[in-house]
Amino acid sequence: MSSDKPLQLLGGLTAREFLRDYWQKKPLLVRQAFADFENPISPDELAGLALEDEIESRIVLEHGDHPWELRRGPFGEDTFSSLPAKDWTLLVQAVDQFVPEVSALLEPFRFLPTWRIDDVMISYAAPGGGVGPHFDHYDVFLLQGHGKRTWRVGQMCDAESPLLEHADLRILADFHESDAWTLEPGDMLYLPPRLAHFGTAVDDCMTYSIGFRAPSASEVLTHFTDFLSQFIPDDERYGDPDIQPATDPSQIQHDALARLKDLLSRHMSDDRLLLTWFGQFMTEPRYAERVAGSELSEEDLLEALAQGAVIIRNPSARLAWSEMGAELMLFASGQSRLLPGNLRPLLQLVCSADALHQTNLGPWLEDEEAVILLSQLVMQGSLGFADE
Repeated sequence: MSSDKPLQLLGGLTAREFLRDYWQKKPLLVRQAFADFENPISPDELAGLALEDEIESRIVLEHGDHPWELRRGPFGEDTFSSLPAKDWTLLVQAVDQFVPEVSALLEPFRFLPTWRIDDVMISYAAPGGGVGPHFDHYDVFLLQGHGKRTWRVGQMCDAESPLLEHADLRILADFHESDAWTLEPGDMLYLPPRLAHFGTAVDDCMTYSIGFRAPSASEVLTHFTDFLSQFIPDDERYGDPDIQPATDPSQIQHDALARLKDLLSRHMSDDRLLLTWFGQFMTEPRYAERVAGSELSEEDLLEALAQGAVIIRNPSARLAWSEMGAELMLFASGQSRLLPGNLRPLLQLVCSADALHQTNLGPWLEDEEAVILLSQLVMQGSLGFADE
């Protein structure tokens, strides 16, 4: 996708202009970002997903047993008939992993790294429904799919922003409105991280939230150091062979900190390990139990493709790749594999194609390493046959 081509999705801005002027900086309202939008899932179908054990869902009632009551799914079939006529919202997470037509909505966003995209959450709200004024720590595109919703935006927030006392929801105690827009089907609002916002349904409405992964510094440090500890032998310890006689034996001298920082930096600055961890971390699937394959030999794979089989990406899988010197690293649903540099076009195809088949795989089916890789991805569960 050309970064200099005006995009209807961005209201005529190019991807380069949007990233320069708006991304993580300020909101952007785009009328008819998706012209003639056809809602890919009905409110009843969304409610049906909320009944499933494996799908995360929540209901927020502004006037429930207590203000802004949160109920967690899965819900029973009689749940929705017992709800009031207004002022409640149903939120269903990662609908793109269960409904292909919803997953297709992500295609226009490929000017951003796919490994940054988290999921498509869909909310259905009765008139007046919302989840209160709040802010997110990540970028989000809010696409109106059905009915009308008014979005109000306010101040930039941080960890010090006061919140209401609430056991489950992070609702702002203060909201200072600066702009407001009412969105209709096909309209979209981009919001940068930490911007206070408050959505309220005008009528029965559905909103698609395309959110992005943004690990916190705490998550990075915790998970990366846990990963690093696997590769550090127990006998590698703090040492001070250059120590000088102590003038005050109870004082920690600054040269001790310098030695400690050197011990840490020897491992923390290892780009190879950092890339390996980061790729695995960012491709961890939300529902790991849904990424499960089956035994498949290379011979069986080739025979199936020769008979017209089509391989597709598991909707719950996440794929990415990167360079590592002269070699390449493929990240697949939290795992990684080092590969020779000549497989670059294959990795690009595997990570981006909607389907893999004998035609687009072509000469790769004559390459032993390529065939082994494809069969391993099917066995791991990141790829699978379309008819399954």
